[in-house]
Amino acid sequence: MYPENLKYSKEHEWVMAEAGNRARIGITFFAQKELGDVVFVELPEEGAEVAAGDGFAVVESVKAVSDIYAPVSGRVVEVNQALNDNPERINEDPYGEGWIAVIEMTDAAELDDLLNSDDYAALVAEA
Repeated sequence: MYPENLKYSKEHEWVMAEAGNRARIGITFFAQKELGDVVFVELPEEGAEVAAGDGFAVVESVKAVSDIYAPVSGRVVEVNQALNDNPERINEDPYGEGWIAVIEMTDAAELDDLLNSDDYAALVAEA
């Protein structure tokens, strides 16, 4: 349920480290399940500078509106424009087609501050 090749934040975002100091980011299966059916996503602006822990996107569901927090610092270099027309991809494929943005990290060592899949699973088991 929580892929081992990803890192996780305590705020329920996942991070996939990619080549070129890039990090692909989305929300976890747990997060999308808690939100319910996603109906709108406010994507970050390409080129925006973000700091780890700052809100950088918003996901709206039938239940709630939730900020998405940047798990790493850097510059947004790509956003998933497909979510504008198909926000439900976050529910259908949170670790694939439902990704939100790619950040070019200013400090890849921030990945070490995130949880591995076992630690994240333990975190959500307490929820």
